[in-house]
Amino acid sequence: MTDNPGIFFYILAFFLVIGPLVFVHELGHYAAGRWFGIKAEAFSIGFGREIAGFTDRRGTRWKFGWLPLGGYVRFAGDMNPASQPTPEWLALPAAERAQTFQAKPVWQRAIVVAAGPVTNFVVAILILAAFFVAFGKPNTPPVIAAVEAGMPAAVAGLQTGDRVLSIDGREVHSFDDLARYVGMRPSEQLTISVERGARTIEVPVTVGVRKLRDRFGNEERIGVLGVRSGDREFVSVGVLAAPLVGADYTVRIVRMQLDGLGQIISGRRSVDELGGPLRIAKVSGERLVLGPTEFVWLIALISINLGFINLLPVPVLDGGHLLFYAVEAVRRKPVEPQVMEWAYRGGVMAILALMLLVTFNDLGAFGVWRNLAGLIG
Repeated sequence: MTDNPGIFFYILAFFLVIGPLVFVHELGHYAAGRWFGIKAEAFSIGFGREIAGFTDRRGTRWKFGWLPLGGYVRFAGDMNPASQPTPEWLALPAAERAQTFQAKPVWQRAIVVAAGPVTNFVVAILILAAFFVAFGKPNTPPVIAAVEAGMPAAVAGLQTGDRVLSIDGREVHSFDDLARYVGMRPSEQLTISVERGARTIEVPVTVGVRKLRDRFGNEERIGVLGVRSGDREFVSVGVLAAPLVGADYTVRIVRMQLDGLGQIISGRRSVDELGGPLRIAKVSGERLVLGPTEFVWLIALISINLGFINLLPVPVLDGGHLLFYAVEAVRRKPVEPQVMEWAYRGGVMAILALMLLVTFNDLGAFGVWRNLAGLIG
């Protein structure tokens, strides 16, 4: 028996998560552009035909599009998707051209583009900081309190009282670090460095696999060692220190995302684990059912994910633009328009292919393919 919040609840939760995060992402671009004197012609939440909006005294059109899967800020001078100068741009009066995106030096354009993802990270850090101030920072020393008989840790020779120092050369500061690293590597061979008495020893171990199923029917395949920690502590965090702790957690989460992406690219994890808007809606609805604390924590995680994805070096994303600006800074001249155009088209095709893949996966998470197979059978 599983709980099902219902499709309308999923949709509501999705809008409550994605809407504000897209807004702050685009607000980062907008604020940086304003700082450098770039005129914003449009600020849109959603794509496609406008369903509501207004024009402010600076001439910026603030609007909502009918497809709420993203948003954009269109700056003056952005006359094509690749943000390349056009004859229309060259024909503008000098005063107007000076307020356009393309008239600015490459470092300013780079800051404007990077401001969106950075804003998502800042939002996540502030949310996490608020949690740490309110509830304290969870901390569990990386000391093995118990080893389960017959499990991978026992087979490898790990013992009660061992203090884990590192895994595969990566430092371990808490038991959570150990659990996160192992959890993402089912069936993999790892080398764990532990302190045992006055000695430091290296222990090779093959991670086990456990399938978990939550109250909503979601299944997850995770790595396990068969070790237990001691009691978890909650360390008080002051208001001034909280943002630094939040930033540290954000860096750890980004590192996990990089690990996960690397595992998918190398084939060690299945592409079935990639999710898209439908799965975000499903998880958002489930977390909203669990309460405001779980829901706000999810917003922080998705904000980090949104910032991370946008920094990937794919031409259609912010990271792709930053890559071309880096090339421009090194060459001291822009990348040729035709190269930009073809790169942008390739990026669009890659994103569309990814969207098809994650939508296929999302429909599987909703049980569509299983139900169809049942009907056919």
